[in-house]
Formats: sequence, structure tokens, C-alpha cells
Amino acid sequence: MKDHEIINIGKYIFGLCFLLGNICLFGYLITKHVDFAIGGYLLLIFGTALNLLVALGLLVYGIIYTSKSDTCHQSIGIMMINIPIAILYAVIGLNII
Repeated sequence: MKDHEIINIGKYIFGLCFLLGNICLFGYLITKHVDFAIGGYLLLIFGTALNLLVALGLLVYGIIYTSKSDTCHQSIGIMMINIPIAILYAVIGLNII
């Protein structure tokens, strides 16, 4: 894989989880439908699993192809931006329910 493809994996996973988290949080804030809150809770569970699997895959790829190790770490770093955002959204969600 090329370096930009590895970085794009991290960007796409970050963007997907960030977008879904925003939809769940603001969907609940605007409509007060409990389904958005349930979706947000499920997103925390499945989003964590997805991020961990992708991060593990990138780590293994970085170990196998040592020349791509730094790029894999950058991609994982991009995905890790979701962690404090998810914690913040979880705190907000728990306080408004």
C-alpha cells in the first residue's frame, strides 16, 4: 500500500465514527427520540471494536513492513482523535438523559 492510502484509512475511520457520533448526539438533542441515544450507545460499543480492529491491523502491517511503520502510526494517531470526542459525547449524553 502507498503511504497516502494508509493515512486515508485512518481519516475514513475517523470521519465515519465522528459523523455517526454527531448524528446520534445532535439527533437526540434536536428530536428527543430515544433511538438516537440507543444508537449512540451502540456506536460506542461497535465503534470501539472497529477502531481497535483497524488499529491492530495497521500495527501488524507496520510490523511486517517496517518501512511503513511511521505512516501506520500516523494513521492510528488520526483515529485516536475520536477517543476524547467520544468521552465528551458520552458525558454529554449521560447528563441529558
